[in-house]
Parts: sequence; structure tokens; C-alpha cells
Amino acid sequence: MSPQLSRRTHRRLVRLLAEARRRSPGGTVVIGHHNSNTVLPLGQPLAFLLGAGSGRALAKFRTPMETIEVVPRIWRRESQVLDAVRIRLGADTPRCLVDHDNWSLHTHVPGRVLSDVAAEGTVGADRLAALAEFFAALAEVPLDGLSPPPADWPEHGDSQGFLAWQARFTGEHVHRANQGRFGELFEAVGIPEDAMERFLDSARPLTSRPFVLLHTDVHRANIVLSPGPGGERPVVIDWELAMIGDPLHDLATHLVRMNYGRTEHEQMVQLWADAMLRAGHAELTTGMRHDLPVYLALEYAQSVFADVMRAAAGLPERPTDLHFAVAARQVCRAVRRAWAALCLVDEPPDERTAEEALRRWYASDGRVSMGRHRNRNAGQNDLKGKNLRGSHPGNGAVAERLERHGC
Repeated sequence: MSPQLSRRTHRRLVRLLAEARRRSPGGTVVIGHHNSNTVLPLGQPLAFLLGAGSGRALAKFRTPMETIEVVPRIWRRESQVLDAVRIRLGADTPRCLVDHDNWSLHTHVPGRVLSDVAAEGTVGADRLAALAEFFAALAEVPLDGLSPPPADWPEHGDSQGFLAWQARFTGEHVHRANQGRFGELFEAVGIPEDAMERFLDSARPLTSRPFVLLHTDVHRANIVLSPGPGGERPVVIDWELAMIGDPLHDLATHLVRMNYGRTEHEQMVQLWADAMLRAGHAELTTGMRHDLPVYLALEYAQSVFADVMRAAAGLPERPTDLHFAVAARQVCRAVRRAWAALCLVDEPPDERTAEEALRRWYASDGRVSMGRHRNRNAGQNDLKGKNLRGSHPGNGAVAERLERHGC
């Protein structure tokens, strides 16, 4: 802060200059499921006021997007999470420079995004080991710097209650909350109204483990391979979905969203456990071989709703046969992965059934707004191969992977 300016004046000036910079043309725009991110040089005098030195220093302007709620968000301000995480992870975490109610400004992490380097397939032993160390370090983040979770949040260490909270959230705020628009589509592709109740009724009881801070969204697009003196290091970004809970939940969401092959899946599980033991967190690995399949099943069960809705809502205004075929492939993949987790009988729908269901949904949807215009390119991007991965070897038979979590 400039010594000539009071703290209040400095803060107001920074916000005014940041707002003006955010609205300036140019920059690189990256659209995610939850935010629109624009990377721009800070420019002067904003860089000086923020202590960034050169006006050429890059920063990321993050603007939340209106979207269907598919995952819980227990803290509305990502900046609070970043402040807590930096205590333990330090420079490997982005810093929030400005935090408005409807947008924020973050430091830019240099490097290549893992999804650009390895969109699918093998990640590599060194990267796996570094990610395992990240989870071990995350377990040491102090929780007292964070505001309390919601009043109905399970008690510290109540892993069974945590699992039930997650399942109930999905059933109430994702599945039933979207029945009006997507209910017939869910039913047509085999997802029953009591899907999450089925999951909870069949899930095996969990071992209690201490709660820690969870990222909950460590996937290839949220990992930046940042260059350093000793070579690249993975830096995890986008902390808006962080929460407090059972660390096995974080591992499970990571395994599923990374779409590892069978070998790297198993390697990551072992590396995670080894990293936790080295860090002195043996209690976090208690019962993991028994309980990890349950959390994997939860992730498959939760993600089916988001994947089906995104496939449908991502169709452009005038979809071609190819658009419908691509969306049907996405739906079938999601439903296949969730089939064993939801303890469903018979067989998952084939692509023809899913495509017919999508066409009926499209015809009756009335082009209602869920970001139809904002997501107009989503289907086109998918046609280029983004987010189109078939069942990889690591999925094998889902029932085998889940070790029949209780069905």
C-alpha cells in the first residue's frame, strides 16, 4: 500500500482501477462450469498499488456464472479459502487481490494446464507423487481461519454423517430441484426418482476419520504445471468448492475426475496413503480400502445428474444429428458409471435410447434459460473432442471397481 494513501482510499482506488481493467478489451478467456476467467496484464498504476511491480504482470479476473447447482458450496467467498490455504501451501496457491461481491481478481499461476498437456490417459509417476504430496499438505491447513460450515454440517469426524449429507444434498438440491425441467429425461435414461435413497440404503457403514480441508475438484483442468528451479510442479487452482470433511471424499473425486487408467488409479491410491503416513496422518488412512469404494460410488452417483443435464443443456439452438449423437454418448457414459453405484437392475440404456430421450427433451424444453446462449458453444466444443472420453480401462467393470459397495 502506498504510504501516501489511507487504507480505505487505497482499497477504493484498487477496486476502481481493477473494475476498469476487467472491462478492458483483450485478454485470454477461459470458461469453466462455475466461472468465466479472463487473464490480463494488470497494467499501471494498478500493479503498483497491488505491489506487483511490472504492469505486465498477469492476473485472472474471475466472474461467477449463472448455472445449475450440482455441488455444494459452503463458503461464498473463495478468497477466504485461499487465505487459509496459503498458510500451509504458500506460494503454490493463487492469491486473491480484489474480492467484489460479483467478481474477484487473483494472481495468475504461470505454466501449462495439465488438461492441455495430457487431456486423457497417462499422467506420469512424478506428477502423481506430487499430487499425493499436495493432498498430504492440504490435510495440515488450519481450519480455525475459516468460518463455520452450515449448521446442519456433520460433526467433526462423522464420516457416515458426511456421506449422508452429500447424498441428501444431491437428492434434494440437484435431482429433485431439477425434476421440472429434466425429470422425464432422467427417467428415460434409467435414473429413478429415489436414486440417492437407493445409494444410501445400500452403502456400507464407514469408519470415522478426522475432517480436514478438502478441495473437492482436483482434475486436469484445475492443475497448472508451473515451472520452477527444480522442474515443473503441479499447482492446484480454483478453490471455490472447498469444504471440510472426510479426506477420502477428496481422493475419490480426484480419482474419478482425473479419469485415470487402471494402473495409475491404483498407483495414486497407494501414493496418497504413503504421503499421508509420511506426513504423520495415519488416522486419515484408517479403513480406506473398505471405504474408498463407497466414496467412488458416491462420486459416480452424484455426477450422473450433472453430466446428463450438461449434455442436454449444452446442445446448441439448432443441433444436428451429430450434436445429438455426441450428447447421447456423454449421457450413456455417465449412466454406465453410476449404474452399479445406484444399485440399478437390468442394463443401462444404449446410445440410441439416450439420443431419442434427448430429442424428446429438446423438443419439449422450450429453449428455457439455463445459459442456453452462454453455453451455445458447449456442444461445438464437444465435437472437437473435449470431454469426450469413453469408458477407460480404469473403469473396467464399475461393479468391480466399486467392489460392490453394498448392492
